Formats: sequence, structure tokens, C-alpha cells
Amino acid sequence: MDGKAKTAAALGFFDGMHIGHAAVISAACRAAERYGFTPAAFMIREAALPKFGGRTDVFMTTYEDKVALLERHFGINYIYAPYFEDIRGLSPEEFFERVLKDIMNIGYVCCGEDFRFGKDGAGNAELLRELCGRSGIAFEIVPPVRINDETVSSTMLRAMIREGRVAEADSLMLRPVSYIATVTKGRQLGRTIGFPTMNQVIPDNAVRAKRGVYASRVMLDGARYPAITNIGVKPTVKSDDTENMETHLIGFDGDLYGLKVRVCLLDYIRDERKFGSLEELKAQLISDRNTSISIFNERLKALS
Repeated sequence: MDGKAKTAAALGFFDGMHIGHAAVISAACRAAERYGFTPAAFMIREAALPKFGGRTDVFMTTYEDKVALLERHFGINYIYAPYFEDIRGLSPEEFFERVLKDIMNIGYVCCGEDFRFGKDGAGNAELLRELCGRSGIAFEIVPPVRINDETVSSTMLRAMIREGRVAEADSLMLRPVSYIATVTKGRQLGRTIGFPTMNQVIPDNAVRAKRGVYASRVMLDGARYPAITNIGVKPTVKSDDTENMETHLIGFDGDLYGLKVRVCLLDYIRDERKFGSLEELKAQLISDRNTSISIFNERLKALS
């Protein structure tokens, strides 16, 4: 970025990339257009963040997805995303001077009312307003987006995903609830009954969706496939203690081993359970397949 160009910057962590984040980012983009500034965003890379309430399985959006959405959906031209360790020791005042003024060259700042910054989160939106005012920098706190009298937040979305309410979460996010992971070899039990699956381990830092069976969608080589995804400990006929994700792609026949594949969860279908026989399992999977195709088609219709 041209060091002389002023930026209109949206500040946040942006996990989940939901409609509340969109309001903050859009405000920065409008300001950039109004004042002739460069639309910009500040966020921290999640890999270096400490535990959230003692948990690490909390993230809904990868850094790469955030960047793609910021650039393609909003037209953000400049993103500054340092690792947490690189800025964790800065006081709020140091963060403002070194990061926002010196590195990002801010001319306009947008954030949500719950934005925190500086060592131990000591700085809040009101302090940032004061610091901007002293430096003659325009500042805007963007009000939260509320649905049914509840503020849309990353915390809300994590709770929805953990409860299996992925369709509800999807309606509030710019990209559906999804996991990207390498396809590995499983027990290949599904092949014996006409339902081959790709086996994936959910990333350690990703928020865990409720165990069970989901209607899902997989994109491969530009084609969308309806799918059935089971998240859990493989209780179908013989259980073990390994939690993973198994997905049957409807209408696809090919080898995906070793590839990184994204699985988007569309809706919760049923709880996982153990079946008495392979025949009973197959009958249930046929029903799940029909349900998933119906949900997949309804979602496509809604997008058209």
C-alpha cells in the first residue's frame, strides 16, 4: 500500500464473518468512498490467540476465508493482520500510535461497541474514540445488529453450532458453517453398502458442531454436490472413541484421498445412533440421502 494513502479501517476479529461484522466493514467501505481513503481492515491471526475460556476449539472462520471475504465481498484493499504475540504487549496508546497511525495510516476508524485492544484488552471503543479525537481522526462505533431482540455475535453463533443449529447460524453468516480438512482413509464400511464416504478429522481449533447427521454440500472442481455428513464417534454398527467427520457425496464417484476438501453443513437431520445391522443402516442412509437432496435444492432455490 502507498505509505501516503489514508485508510478507512474496520477493526475486529471477525470470527464467523456474520452480519454484525458486515455492518462494521461496510461502514468503513462507505467512509473510504466518501473521503477518498483506501478501504482497510485490521484483525489478529487466530493461530496465536490464547484459549477462550479455557477452550481452543472455538474458531468458525479460517484466516484465509476472512481474507477472501474481505477482499472479494467488500473490496477491502489493505489488510493488516499481525500475530497476537507480536502486539500483545502494546498498551492501548502504543497500539493506537504504532499500529493504527504508523502502520495503517488511518484517517477513519470503524469498530463495534465491544471492540477491545491493547495489553490485556485494556482499551475499549470509548478510549479509541478519545485517542482518535486527539489526533483529528474520524471515528465511528457501529451499533450491533439484533435479531429477535438478541445481539448477533460470534458467541451466539458458536452456541448455535454446538447445538446443531447450523441452518440458523448460516442465515447470519456470510459463508456457511464449514470445515476444511485433508481426506484420509477410514474403515471403508460405507463402500460395502453403496455409500462410500470421505473421512476427515475436524481441525483442533475449530468449533465442534453437535454430533449427528447433517445435510451438507461439497464443492469440487466448480461443481456443487449434495452430501450427507456424520460428525461423531462412528456409532453406526461398531463403536470406537475417535471423533471425526464422514461425508457421502451424492452423485460423485472418485478418489479424494490426500486432498483438502471443504464440507459446508446445511442443516441437522438426526442424532447419530447405532444400528443392528448393515441392512438397517443402509435403509436409514437412503432416507438421509433423500432428506439431504431436498435441503440442498431448497437452499439453492433460496440463493437464486
